[in-house]
Amino acid sequence: MTLRRCVLVSCVALALASCGGGDDSGATGAGTTTGQGTTTGTGEVSGEQVFTSNCGSCHTLSAAGTSGEIGPNLDELKPDVATVKAKVQSGGGGMPSFEGRLSDAEIDAVAKYVADNAG
Repeated sequence: MTLRRCVLVSCVALALASCGGGDDSGATGAGTTTGQGTTTGTGEVSGEQVFTSNCGSCHTLSAAGTSGEIGPNLDELKPDVATVKAKVQSGGGGMPSFEGRLSDAEIDAVAKYVADNAG
């Protein structure tokens, strides 16, 4: 089990490393910040809206209706909340860090949304 988890984390890290690399001329939605359409009518942060605005151009996640091919297919990787949160906060390789671009509430919401809906 430990080896499997290490392999999974390594695959996530390597696959996500390609997201957002190079020039941003083809990227869309990256950099959405709090107050720009990421909350629901009740004021709660929508993980789906954060994902589609910031992640969907690079990542496939069928629940969000996205089919990005730059980063990994999250439906196949099925990352847990902690893995998604760490990657969104820190970035890595070609994927930019979204800490400072997204609020803590947005990062928490998107991590939960991806973990709950991947696969």
